[in-house]
Amino acid sequence: MHIKKTYTTFEMAWWTRYETMLFVIIITFWVALYYVFELSWLRIPWTPLALIGTAVAFVIGFQNNAAYGRIWEARKIWGGIVNTSRTFGVFVQDMVTNEYAKEDISNETLKKEVKTLTYRHIAWMNALRHAMRVPKPWETTVNHRTNREWNTRPPELDSDLETDLKSYVSDHDFDYVMSKSNKQTALLYLQSHHLRRLKEKGAIWEFSFLELEGVIEELFTLQGKSERIKNFPYPRHFATLNHFFMWIFVLLLPMALVPQFAEIGNEVLDHNQTVGTFFIWLAIPFYVIVAWIFHTMERIGRTGENPFEGTANDVPISTISRGIEIDLRQNLGEPKDEIPKQFEVKHDTQF
Repeated sequence: MHIKKTYTTFEMAWWTRYETMLFVIIITFWVALYYVFELSWLRIPWTPLALIGTAVAFVIGFQNNAAYGRIWEARKIWGGIVNTSRTFGVFVQDMVTNEYAKEDISNETLKKEVKTLTYRHIAWMNALRHAMRVPKPWETTVNHRTNREWNTRPPELDSDLETDLKSYVSDHDFDYVMSKSNKQTALLYLQSHHLRRLKEKGAIWEFSFLELEGVIEELFTLQGKSERIKNFPYPRHFATLNHFFMWIFVLLLPMALVPQFAEIGNEVLDHNQTVGTFFIWLAIPFYVIVAWIFHTMERIGRTGENPFEGTANDVPISTISRGIEIDLRQNLGEPKDEIPKQFEVKHDTQF
């Protein structure tokens, strides 16, 4: 989905507050151990930890780039759906005519054919957005408690596909579509068959028919690209290992950081006993900052892996689909009060 305003620092900190509290507990435990029991022997050198941190940083960077690539590709695909849908709408209105008809066709009949084709296209978009919202086993980001606070509930969860299709297709087409496993593909098949029948009656010129079939082909291509992103996740071995590597680094970091601050505190004792005694406690804020940065970057990557899952950072396919529907129905000349409103924006988030 799309955030209308950028995250503020406070919102990002609030989004990760539970993990931040855990980091505070972890580092406070280690500092207390060193401070109370003087466990100077319980330490690890910086060199292996620095190597782990470097590796984790590289993997997190790779994951974030890959996740951003998936989101950006999904946005381009749905941008293509917007353009192709508008092209289809204008082609249908201007190419379904009486000019080459074998028998005279009334204007009322032609308008009915145009409306049927346009409404079936709207049904295709509804079927596609519902298919993109079907939960997958690897889509777990939306279940995180801080993600649920954004009320990330896309419209597809509050309506069913049958209801969203019935008002746009005939009963015969509805029964045909619902009998197929891939509803959106079935609707494009119906569109092509309908265009062929119109061509055979002469309501569409042969060259216009080829143009319209080219648009149908483009819609198939865009649908397939969208389904590929939905059905093929970011490789789980990368995502899972990256998550584990990040936590290994975060849990080992106190064993190198706290002794370092303890040594600095011992050096300060000669100049300022009070500061030197309590200097080790400064390890807490520094550790929390480092751990928070690593964790937040890793979590951002996980959040962006699935662009259609239904979180606050996904592609707003519901809003895009409804926007196309409004455009198409307005250009059919329908009254404003009969055209549905755009979906509600919640927490500055488009769905």
